[in-house]
Amino acid sequence: MPDDEPAAKPEPKRPARKKPAARPAPAAAEETKAAAPEEPRAPKRATLSGERRRLLALRRVQRRPVFGRQAANRYWRIGRDGTWRRPRGLQSKQRRHYGYRAELVSIGYRSPAAVRGLAPNGFRPVVVQTTRELDALDPAREAAVIGRTVGTRRRLTLEDAARQKGIHVLNPIVTSERET
Repeated sequence: MPDDEPAAKPEPKRPARKKPAARPAPAAAEETKAAAPEEPRAPKRATLSGERRRLLALRRVQRRPVFGRQAANRYWRIGRDGTWRRPRGLQSKQRRHYGYRAELVSIGYRSPAAVRGLAPNGFRPVVVQTTRELDALDPAREAAVIGRTVGTRRRLTLEDAARQKGIHVLNPIVTSERET
């Protein structure tokens, strides 16, 4: 008896994909990079002592709940801004620490005093609005935060001046390739 099953066909071999050859960079671009003066590089992290670095890492993993306000889900005027006020009602379930209510603000949730107010990268944020205010900053420990009322034109000049002085800007609109 002949087999009724057809013979399995071998899969066709696919040709190997060739990687495209890397294009050489234009010579003019290399010359401009070499000719440009090397400006000081803004540090990405602040220079901290070992103890402060440890406390910053501790603050990062610290458990801190969202402190919800009582009846914030009921009233738009209460829940929209995220502020917290102590519940004072006599029968308030939140004041009496019922487990299903939001946590109350207490001192145990506070971050260590040595790193309180620091940005996550360890810099102390300082609001600046003019280039003269950049001169007073310590690039190793402080970072610039450009004020919210500063317009785009002056903001760009502030960012450029900070980059030339080696100062980290926490809220830039222009990020250079070197910083990323």
